[in-house]
This record gives sequence, C-alpha cells and structure tokens, in this order.
Amino acid sequence: MLTLAFDVYGTLIDTGGIQTALGDALDDAELGERLSRRWRDKQLEYSFRKALMEHYQPFATCTRQALRFALAEAGRSIEPDMEDTLMDTYRHLPPFDDAKTLLAQLEDLPVRPFAFTNGEAAVATDLLSNADLLSHLEGIVSVEVIRTFKPSPRVYQHFLETTDAEPNRTWLISGNPFDILGAKAAGWRTAWVRRGDVLFDPWDQEPDAILRTLTELPGVLDL
Repeated sequence: MLTLAFDVYGTLIDTGGIQTALGDALDDAELGERLSRRWRDKQLEYSFRKALMEHYQPFATCTRQALRFALAEAGRSIEPDMEDTLMDTYRHLPPFDDAKTLLAQLEDLPVRPFAFTNGEAAVATDLLSNADLLSHLEGIVSVEVIRTFKPSPRVYQHFLETTDAEPNRTWLISGNPFDILGAKAAGWRTAWVRRGDVLFDPWDQEPDAILRTLTELPGVLDL
C-alpha cells in the first residue's frame, strides 16, 4: 500500500484566497492581490530562515510577521483587530476545486492519504475541517513536533516515522517546488501539482510526475 503525503498550503488549500480579504481590508483590490503574493513569499522565506537558524517559531508566527512586512513595504498599515481578522482568514481559506474530488476518489484505492504541513496541527485541523477535506484523510503530520520546517531532511524522516512508511512507497504531492526537491532528496516519489505558470527550480532534479490537476494523480501512482 502506498502512503500519500499531501502538502496543505498551495496544494490542497488555495492561499490565493487571502487576496480578497486583504483587498477589502485595504479598500484596494489590486493592492490586495499584489500584497497577498508578497505575504506568501515572505511567509515561506521566514520559515526557511528560522529553520536554518534553528530558531523555530510556529508557522502562524511566520505568517503574522510576513503580513506586517508586506504592509510596511507597501507603506500601509491596518488596525490590530483587522490583523487578527486576516490571520483568522488563514484558517478558512478555500480548497482548490480538485482537492475534494481527488480525495474522494482515493477512498477506493489501496493508499493511505495524510496531510503533511508546516502549519501547526490545530491550525491545519481547523483549516481542513472548514474546507470539508479532513474526513478524507487518515491524519495530519505537522512539523511542530520536531520544531523545524520543510525542506529540512528531518521533516521528511519525521513523516516516515509517524506514519510507519517506507520512502520508496511514499509519494509527496505538492504544488511547491521546494517541497518536491526536499522529498526527492529524502528518497521519496514525488508528484508536482503545477498551479498556473509556476516554474520548477532548475536543480537537476525532476519530480516523478507533473500534474495539471490533482485528479490526474491516480493515473501516475504505481498501485
């Protein structure tokens, strides 16, 4: 039986969904769209830096700090209660349209699907429950237990130990190239979900499969 590790942010859950809330907060839809991308980029950058420094803070902290940076860089500010509202929105982001369809399909296949996330388990539980995806998963594996972030090798080993899985029988499904490269380095099989016009990093490593939609996944698995 295969073990499937689904990244959450950017794979099952559409982080672009924050742009409407941010645009409303700033009363500027165009700025909200631009800052939502900057917010996401800084969120990931902060997680990478904290992992390298071995100075773990929860992903929610990285997210809040990244929001403050994106706003400051644009010369904008919001009230503390609006900041809290935007942070709460991160627990209610929408799923991608193909996520629930694919997870329902997997229930008839010999696979074990898990969520695998940089976020805290409680946050991921709320997020996936609100998106009506949680019931389709066997569990959530969060990095918070080992206090570092993807793509640290420790994260991928932690997943294997938690789920009692073997690397060559484990697939990472992710829309994030850095995550795919981390899993490949750990000996996993990988399926990159190419959302939009995102490019893959030219690191002389390729995913085992490239998907345009999650529903293509069953066709590439070695069941």
